[in-house]
Amino acid sequence: MRPYILAESNYKDLSLEKPDLVVLPWGATEAHNYHLPYATDIIEADFVAAEAARKAYEKGAKVSVLPTVPFGVNTGQSDVILDINIMPSTQKAIIQDIVTVLDKQGIEKLLILNSHGGNNFKPLVREVGYHFPNVFIAFCSWFHALDKNEYFDIPDGDHADEMETSILLHLTPELVKPLEEAGDGAAKKWKVDALNESWAWAERQWTSVTEDTGIGDPKMATAEKGERFLSDVTDKIANLMLDLSFADIKNMYQ
Repeated sequence: MRPYILAESNYKDLSLEKPDLVVLPWGATEAHNYHLPYATDIIEADFVAAEAARKAYEKGAKVSVLPTVPFGVNTGQSDVILDINIMPSTQKAIIQDIVTVLDKQGIEKLLILNSHGGNNFKPLVREVGYHFPNVFIAFCSWFHALDKNEYFDIPDGDHADEMETSILLHLTPELVKPLEEAGDGAAKKWKVDALNESWAWAERQWTSVTEDTGIGDPKMATAEKGERFLSDVTDKIANLMLDLSFADIKNMYQ
């Protein structure tokens, strides 16, 4: 039993010691090129949340990781078979219901651990947080926590790329097809220059951008690269969990 994982915890232990911080991992169910499973984002969320929580717990954090939400926002992929979409309004309802429980039980802190690029929690956290001022809500996207250039040879992808392929080769190699079967992850750019830059945005229609559903070449992926990246990224997320667990939400600024 891992006491920092809610699904493995029991009522007796939680009654004796309530967590200071609840972590909600959030993934997606979607195609990841020809070689990675639809559960890629879920597998990553499960591991990063659990391993970071372990490291934080061993340093004194009172943290409890909820089961991973398996569906994310996939509105641009409606024509990709069984890419399961839930709307941002559905995400907001889920967060609000969870925060309602935390608020009633006096648990003051929630960290949403995002594992899917299509999820955008900022407006949802703003809205739910407005109605629950006694609960501090934060979110992070673990895949943005480190500079990919320091770990991978082709770091410019963002879906089923070298990073994600390396991670799955380390965590679940039995679910990764041989890399020679993977597509090259080539992706088209916008014809509107501003949309290729960070200051303007529009949703990509996935099958118009990529033939294999990947964005980023996975061919140089290795399990060793995935292991090194995961070790460092879970260290960083663990520090966030540790800081939030010990934080006084009435005194958050310096």
